Amino acid sequence: QVQLVESGGGLVQAGGSLRLSCVVSGRTFSSAAMGWFRQAPGKEREFVAAISWSVGNTYYAGSVKGRFTISRDNAKNTVYLQMSSLTPEDTAVYYCKLTAPPYYYWGRGTQVTVAS
Repeated sequence: QVQLVESGGGLVQAGGSLRLSCVVSGRTFSSAAMGWFRQAPGKEREFVAAISWSVGNTYYAGSVKGRFTISRDNAKNTVYLQMSSLTPEDTAVYYCKLTAPPYYYWGRGTQVTVAS
């Protein structure tokens, strides 16, 4: 059973930083991508960033490019999202997702609240 567990969320002032972590357990995948998504109250879940496990290629939504950095530690089966210059618009529940077609798995999310 694959499990994804996010951590690192919390309350931060605008302009501050947070680092989210997502630990994957249960099995490994030779070819997979890890992504961060977020969902604000009353809004659809949206893509934030993604990284390939093997090569490390990264992809970002335009709204976070230059402020957020996704990285992974293969030895720890962990993906990180370093967030800086946070604004109240970044307030959301952040989810990590593992995609290894035809399988995909979601974590339960971690709340990030940015106070103005």
